[in-house]
Amino acid sequence: MSHHQVLIVGGGTAGITVAARLHNAQPDLDVAIIEPSEKHYYQPLWTLVGGGIFPPEASERAEENLIPYGVRWIKDAVAEFAPAENQLTTRGGDEYSYDYLIVAPGIQINWDQVKGLKDALGQDGVCSNYSFQTVGSTWKFIQELKQGTALFTQPAGAVKCGGAPQKICYLAEDHFRRAGVRDNITVMFTSAGARLFSVDEYRVTLEKVVARKGIETRFRHNLVEVRSASKEAIYRHMDTEEEIVIPYDLLHVTPPMSAPDFVSTSPLASEAGWVDVDKHTLQHTRFDNVFSLGDASSLPTSKTGAAIRKQAPVLVENLLAVENGQKPTAAYDGYTSCPVVTGYDSLVLAEFDYSGHPAETFPFNQAQERFSMFMLKKYGLPALYWHGMLRGRV
Repeated sequence: MSHHQVLIVGGGTAGITVAARLHNAQPDLDVAIIEPSEKHYYQPLWTLVGGGIFPPEASERAEENLIPYGVRWIKDAVAEFAPAENQLTTRGGDEYSYDYLIVAPGIQINWDQVKGLKDALGQDGVCSNYSFQTVGSTWKFIQELKQGTALFTQPAGAVKCGGAPQKICYLAEDHFRRAGVRDNITVMFTSAGARLFSVDEYRVTLEKVVARKGIETRFRHNLVEVRSASKEAIYRHMDTEEEIVIPYDLLHVTPPMSAPDFVSTSPLASEAGWVDVDKHTLQHTRFDNVFSLGDASSLPTSKTGAAIRKQAPVLVENLLAVENGQKPTAAYDGYTSCPVVTGYDSLVLAEFDYSGHPAETFPFNQAQERFSMFMLKKYGLPALYWHGMLRGRV
């Protein structure tokens, strides 16, 4: 059995960021990352890939080039946690023990929870921005559509960046307008939720965007089946359980998501299946040497990379405090950010905390659509990610 002082589960945004910060703070610390993937993706770019602004490859880097120097990469995946014994087992059958565990494996995409979706993806107008393999077909089908119904969905439950499902809807509508085919296309956004956005200040702006663009909205509609042969999307109404059938010509699906199965079935999980941590300290509620951040954690905020940027320094400070026999005192306030692209030259930069109050960075009203914020999304944030965040610098 191999032992490490700090074992990090997941080499995505959260895992790499925390590993870099730990190494920067304490270079002699023995840190290892368990991550099976050879590729690392900057997933916020996939909205712009789906809108034809970037090729999919622009979001991709080799995992080995991002692992901080001095941090061991264990190319495997976790199968089972045994936190009472400070151990875990990998799919490859290897066992590892640790002094401290950081759980950051990201979120699980549950394609199979929508009947017929997996087989329909990438064909006859059915697409999704939620994987590297499928995001390219989104732009292909948007370009090809000249008339009919373009349908965009948002499922029940937590998803990566709660605003992302509507971003591609706005980009598609803008493309249809610029291509001169908008009058021939019904654009519809469907959501299992009850409203467009959780924070009122930004919701009001986005409702105006929807009205201006002539996008039809259907709330409390949860997609449960795709009938690709007849090009029908089957919904279940969240309140009445009524089955609703909407024909489509283009269907962009945001699939249901959850914590990874090896997390949700483990002793680390909350009742809802996420890693059960204190929402301020990011320390586990039952195991003091376990911490979690990012999409797999129980933190009650939007699951975004921007949230991780604020969570990571808190986690590192608190872990090092516990290592030194002190109480964790650093506190995360729930900050998250969702840059809502509303067209090819406009964006609403939503930033808010646990209370739902705006926690804005810039000295102007960020609830307004701005070209400058679109350029930040297109160029500034990717640079900040690759060269700042993943290096533990910001």
